[in-house]
Amino acid sequence: MRRVKVTVVGAGNVGGSIAQRLAEKNWYDVVLVDIVEGMPQGKALDLLEAGPVCSYDSLVTGTNHYEETKDSDIVVITSGIPRRPGMSRDELLETNTRIVSSVVRETAHRSPQAIFILVSNPLDAMTFVAHKVSGFPKHRVLGMAGVLDSARFRAFIAEALQISVENIHAMVLGGHGDSMVPLIRYTTVAGRPLHEWLSPEKLDALIKRTREGGAEIVNLLKTGSAYYAPAASVVEMVEAITKDQKKILPCAALCEGEYGYHNLFLGVPVKLGVGGAEAIIEYALTDQEKSALDASAKAVKDLCAQVEDMLKKAS
Repeated sequence: MRRVKVTVVGAGNVGGSIAQRLAEKNWYDVVLVDIVEGMPQGKALDLLEAGPVCSYDSLVTGTNHYEETKDSDIVVITSGIPRRPGMSRDELLETNTRIVSSVVRETAHRSPQAIFILVSNPLDAMTFVAHKVSGFPKHRVLGMAGVLDSARFRAFIAEALQISVENIHAMVLGGHGDSMVPLIRYTTVAGRPLHEWLSPEKLDALIKRTREGGAEIVNLLKTGSAYYAPAASVVEMVEAITKDQKKILPCAALCEGEYGYHNLFLGVPVKLGVGGAEAIIEYALTDQEKSALDASAKAVKDLCAQVEDMLKKAS
């Protein structure tokens, strides 16, 4: 049986964790790429040596070059830098646009049939970059954000109610950041609407914590950001695609009329299967929900406009 080939660009904590989770599925061969000499090779070797203990035969390759990524089925991009002290938002955006553009050029022509999953921040804008630079059809370029945001929301609800996370279904839409939009009407606990379980005040607190979920972890770690949950979220997307599960997950996908948005990557419910983003599922929204999603969409659109100017200047 042919294993699915997945390239993970960026062998830091997120990339390394993705490689580990994929290897342990015993369904994927993983190529781990990074510019830091020795790091991807060392992590790959370590994962290979874990195989006999964890009972997997996955091939994990570490490299500083892109030749080994040829004919990948999935390319996951985690590359980019975090915002540093004294760095403006525009400087961060320009730097990560340059990094992601370079990675996409290197991988797209070597794996012209691959599906791209973006993890780099700012997520929605970097997904837009990957689509522009690769020239791939919209169904083969996705961003991972809503899966993570929804998982955080579910975890906080489960903690508050002392109920299994498996009883909770949630959908968080919009941009990956403070403007994300949890759809409370569509959030259920064992089939019952969430508002029947929690007071408005407690619910507001959980929404706020979800929006600040990444920052909460950064503040605790001091020198780094989340990686276990982001990696798990990517793997859920990879599994849905490669196993043709037709799973509906919130992902950054290109809207062309859905929800009233055009030419915009935004977190929306997406049916994931072997074709990638096979369909965007439209929920009926209240005026309040649509207004919140519009505000989130505007923030993403403004960011993408800046990125488009950067790409034009670089070309």
